[in-house]
Amino acid sequence: MAATGSYRMVSEEEQAMRSKLEHLTVKDHGPVFGPCHKLPGHTVQKAKDELNETEERRASSLKDLRAMMKERAAEGDDLAKLVVERFGDEPDSLLLRFLRARKFDVVRSHELMKGYVRFRKEYPELFENLTPEAVRSTIEVGYPVVLPSRDKYGRVVLLFNIENWDLEEITFDEVLRAYCVILEKLLENEETQINGFVLIENFKGFTMQHASGIKPAELKKMVDMLQDSFPARFKAVHVTHQPWYFTTTYNVVKPFMKSKLLERVFVHGEELDNYIKEFNADILPADFDGKAPVSDCQAIANKIFGSEDTAL
Repeated sequence: MAATGSYRMVSEEEQAMRSKLEHLTVKDHGPVFGPCHKLPGHTVQKAKDELNETEERRASSLKDLRAMMKERAAEGDDLAKLVVERFGDEPDSLLLRFLRARKFDVVRSHELMKGYVRFRKEYPELFENLTPEAVRSTIEVGYPVVLPSRDKYGRVVLLFNIENWDLEEITFDEVLRAYCVILEKLLENEETQINGFVLIENFKGFTMQHASGIKPAELKKMVDMLQDSFPARFKAVHVTHQPWYFTTTYNVVKPFMKSKLLERVFVHGEELDNYIKEFNADILPADFDGKAPVSDCQAIANKIFGSEDTAL
């Protein structure tokens, strides 16, 4: 045992796990698709250190969150009533996603649940008939791509290559619907709940038609999705190969973004050294400046949904 200050002793096992967290590789994590059968020890340690998660905290926070859901609904808050309608009968495992996304702060977790139902109320067009079948064709052409391997930090990597995107063929809403289904599906995995997501957007083929075709209201919808609407930890957004007029689009988006999200956006242009350092080039496909083959989007759709289409 090693002493840390005068308050608590840290076991050798805990020290070993913290040391492991500083030297992770892509091989240290479980699969992206399907359930997580057992959390790696270092991920359990990360949840404890970053999210304040312990068995005792889990049990007490779930109890407190359920009590708060009832209290706030009884006070007459319309969104709080919707939260009870949506989550009142759901298992603890679903509520746990919200607690993890807000570091076991019960008040903030409840606010996130309200954000979740608010987003669905504000943008019903995104959720109408939202089944895997409805978005499968969008995912099969790569909007977006889910990398089958986690990055070295255990995050799920979502890729969006704007080059061949035809806004008339696949609308902005159809892309957002695909993201919504993917997020719900992948958040069933506890490793993803703890480690979060990272987005990489390749703007190499971003045209003036793209810039003028995407409306400010659509961009706001996308930002709303990324902040306070899903029990997901969005750890970073990386933008590469953007042309000069990308700045105009980005300036439209910025006012909708909270400082926390703004701090997590990295615009690289053609200076890719830091981007390549952040990711293992072996897991990135060639069209994202990596060494892996271009993604097989049909295979990815099969991994997300299985070969059968079932309603979510």
